[in-house]
Amino acid sequence: MPFPLLARLVVAVVSGWALSYSFPPHDLWWVLPPAVAGITGACTGTTTWRATVVGLVAGLGFFLPLLDWMRVVGTDAWIGLSVLEAAFWAVLGAGLSLVARLPGWPLWAGGVWVLVEAMRSVMPWGGFPWGRLAYALVESPLLGWAHLGGVTGLTAVAATAGTLLAGLVTALGRGDHGRAIAAVGLVAALLGGGAMLTVAVSPPPVSGTATAAVVQGNVPRAGLDFQGQREAVLANHVEATRALADDVAEGAVPAPDFVLWPENSSDIDPFVDDSVRARIDEAVADVGAPTLVGVLVGTEDGAQVENSAIVWDPVTGAGDRYVKRHPVPFGEYVPGRDLIAPLVGRLDRVPRDMRAGVEPGVLTLGPVSVGVVICFEIAYDAEVHDAVTEGGQVLVVQTNNATYGRTGQPEQQFAISRLRAVEHGRDVLVASTSGISGLIRADGSVTEQSSEFTQTVFVRDVDLRDQLTWATRSGRAVAWLFAAVGALGMMGGMISGRREARGGAGGRDT
Repeated sequence: MPFPLLARLVVAVVSGWALSYSFPPHDLWWVLPPAVAGITGACTGTTTWRATVVGLVAGLGFFLPLLDWMRVVGTDAWIGLSVLEAAFWAVLGAGLSLVARLPGWPLWAGGVWVLVEAMRSVMPWGGFPWGRLAYALVESPLLGWAHLGGVTGLTAVAATAGTLLAGLVTALGRGDHGRAIAAVGLVAALLGGGAMLTVAVSPPPVSGTATAAVVQGNVPRAGLDFQGQREAVLANHVEATRALADDVAEGAVPAPDFVLWPENSSDIDPFVDDSVRARIDEAVADVGAPTLVGVLVGTEDGAQVENSAIVWDPVTGAGDRYVKRHPVPFGEYVPGRDLIAPLVGRLDRVPRDMRAGVEPGVLTLGPVSVGVVICFEIAYDAEVHDAVTEGGQVLVVQTNNATYGRTGQPEQQFAISRLRAVEHGRDVLVASTSGISGLIRADGSVTEQSSEFTQTVFVRDVDLRDQLTWATRSGRAVAWLFAAVGALGMMGGMISGRREARGGAGGRDT
């Protein structure tokens, strides 16, 4: 008996909603494989066009709750972004329907998940990779696969485990116990393999240590209007840094080799306002260590701004900088400004477009070469990969989560940082204006984690590493490989469908 479309839509939306609960702040990672199975089952055994609609509905069920934090920007922004990302899941639905015509289809289906994640990670406007399956799995037995295949490999394994569960249900429904046993064995092998890799694979050897201080100065209050309080934000970071200097002088904490301030710790351009530059100079001189300061800097012509991480020396002042390579569309720049800005009054809050940097985020901070990414860049493979391969011995994430405080977004971003630590075998220091700041070890464990909307300063020793993990070396190749599997599977499914149509065969039902 065919699986009715209405039933498929119900399964799809419920499975998508359940999948969102595998991500922070809920962290129910074990929901992910059966949720993927439900989505896969709803999309297979039907026409490609119906599967497209089912995939879209599953995407809405997933992205609307996952991206609920966007409501602080506006209900229209939340719904618009969710619909845009769900549209990619329409392609996912079609792809799952196509590969289900092939022998060993659950394995092909894992490639389709990777392909769709790759697509939405690069387009439109540079893409938005939030919600990749791997980002939910930092506490799961599958995490070990990130040592070998990075984020993409982990997604591929998780998606395959879920589609194998869908295949198991199909096989049981047909009484095919041999295939059912094979599916169970493969799922067990994926889970067991991940657990074994977690234990067996160690991060690269430590080449040295350094003492780092992270300053979370805090903001006056949450919400979009905090940008208008930039004087208070700067004052908080100056005050916290001077308190750190006092603690060092009293011997309460060790002297840091370097200090981290977060993104937007000064939204007043210190190269325009001499008093701001003097306050930063004085605070850094007090603590006596090079400090990475997050600053918005105007371009030479004043028409644009750059989101910069600037090395501030206690003697010589401002020095080398990293400029954010991946500004956020509609948050840091407005695509098609002349056309869109007059229609959306809220975009007045972005009066100048942010100019993207071009160089990888690698800076010398005292005795350490740090790999720097800024805020949402932690979710993008290329920016993090380049920060490590170009010499970063420790990863630094400067972020500003004040707009999204207490919405679940800071927890989601922190989980991505934990996964990057495992993928690249680097300690990760997160410096946030309002939280969550912390220290993540190269195995993904958390040594330090701040509360939101508190002023927090911590001083910790971090391990430095020079060698690269297998995932860092092979990550891009792995991504291309699995995406190719998905694309080839979809093409193979199309060819198989045409042959069935010419032979008069009906579509199979799951």
